[in-house]
Amino acid sequence: MEPVKDAVIMRLIEQISEHYRTNISNRFIRPALLQLSLDKTTWDMIEALTEKFEQFRYQGFHLDELYRQIAASAKFVYATRNEIAPTLRYRLTSSGSSGAEKVLRDMAVNNFSHNLKVFADLLYDLYVKLAELDRAAAKGKRPIYEQMPELADIGVQLASR
Repeated sequence: MEPVKDAVIMRLIEQISEHYRTNISNRFIRPALLQLSLDKTTWDMIEALTEKFEQFRYQGFHLDELYRQIAASAKFVYATRNEIAPTLRYRLTSSGSSGAEKVLRDMAVNNFSHNLKVFADLLYDLYVKLAELDRAAAKGKRPIYEQMPELADIGVQLASR
């Protein structure tokens, strides 16, 4: 299959990337995220989706790679909801924070669960759009997403509690 260059999908990937960097893995929350029990491959896939958009903007994305990146990001969302979100406030110490820094850190912590939900929703939207594209391109064959076991429970991993 040709690399994915669909404008709607590209914009959605850009949105995911911006949202992740600004609201999920920002300077206040990142120290807690680094405590997650995710393997290096998963982190690399998340980074490829959220940090390397410009690298793929013109050449396009390979569908199977995008699916792997979504699966890794879904794994991240699931682990973060279970391991980090419930105790985030206690994991981040306020040592040295005062004034504006403390206000920004508190805002990041207070909005984290909502921002994680927005991230999960954006990922699911991307998955659905890619699956539609995949089905259309399959032309009677089995779409790629049906051949990838890591996508089997994507809805469960991204669903809000």
